[in-house]
Amino acid sequence: MPANTSTNTSVSGDAPLRVAVIVGSVREGRVGPAVTDWFLRTAVGGEDVEFDVIDVADVPLPLAMPGHGGAPGPEAAAALEEVSPRLAAADAFVVITPEYNHSFPAALKNLVDWHHAEWQAKPVGFVSYGGLGGGIRAVEQLRLVFAELHAVGMRDAVSLHWPWSHLTEDGTPNDTAVTEGAAKGMLGQLTWWGRALRSARAERPYAA
Repeated sequence: MPANTSTNTSVSGDAPLRVAVIVGSVREGRVGPAVTDWFLRTAVGGEDVEFDVIDVADVPLPLAMPGHGGAPGPEAAAALEEVSPRLAAADAFVVITPEYNHSFPAALKNLVDWHHAEWQAKPVGFVSYGGLGGGIRAVEQLRLVFAELHAVGMRDAVSLHWPWSHLTEDGTPNDTAVTEGAAKGMLGQLTWWGRALRSARAERPYAA
């Protein structure tokens, strides 16, 4: 899976939008990387966007967090030094998540909880996958979490439902017309909000 992917279409007067794509599962045998690869292939070529893939499996943040005003331990500090600047630099986020027991993975929540200001006044899009529900219940709960963090969730999301949207061996959903349309629609909303909020933050810093 590529660490960075960029579209080449330029937008006059605008810097490329920086989108962090977060792979939210660490489970053995996960399909999150394949879903991410499919999303990146689908997204490239439309908007002037730079993608940075952040895989929670590569971010060893412990569950134990310091109290208010406390400093993180060496393991957490090393992980935060790697991931926090990338989240802070992002103008927008796309969260790739499965659905576990009607919710989203604990590792994803842990990454979210270790950060705060990095999410504020930025848009978040969702790509989910699962059984008959396609991960939509995980996304509904993530919307509440990100709203609490002053982020803006996109109205439209992408959901891959088994067996109808099941991925092929190369990570492509079976119903490509529907899923690609959903991905491009969500990305269109995300880039609009990403540029609007980036301009707003530059003009007037956001105060939570």
